[in-house]
Amino acid sequence: MNASSHKVYHVLFLCTHNSARSIMAEGLLNHLGGGRFRAYSAGSHPAGAIQPLALQTLAKMQVAAEGFRSKDWSEFAQPGAPVMDFVITVCDQAAGEVCPVWPGQPMTAHWGVPDPSRVQGSDEDKARAYWDVATVLKRRIELMLALPLASLDRLALQREITDIGQR
Repeated sequence: MNASSHKVYHVLFLCTHNSARSIMAEGLLNHLGGGRFRAYSAGSHPAGAIQPLALQTLAKMQVAAEGFRSKDWSEFAQPGAPVMDFVITVCDQAAGEVCPVWPGQPMTAHWGVPDPSRVQGSDEDKARAYWDVATVLKRRIELMLALPLASLDRLALQREITDIGQR
């Protein structure tokens, strides 16, 4: 095994409020990543609380739903913060905002998904919206996990990570 096979990739998922989509992405990647990835999440204007349906959806997917907190993305631009390999926005609003300068020049991509917290209707309608978003995020994360990261050059890897957001 070469040294790169032991690398742990750090991924930051961003969304404006860091209360649902980015939280679910963080939980899913940490669950599915097999120790090869360490995911984090943050927001440009954090809500300060996690949407209960986001946590319920993670639990329903057999993903640990504890230990999350809504936090500002500036935490990850501070000295001593983990250096990210990837920064992925999951909402259109955060994708259009001016982000902090991330140490280490991480690759960036936009994997926009609808905001399930905006769904009106029955509890069933709302739960289905969260499930649908989590399913899309899970599929995209699985595609990322299938990439031969160690053998792709930076340009090819950037293209692959960007393309995943279109699937």
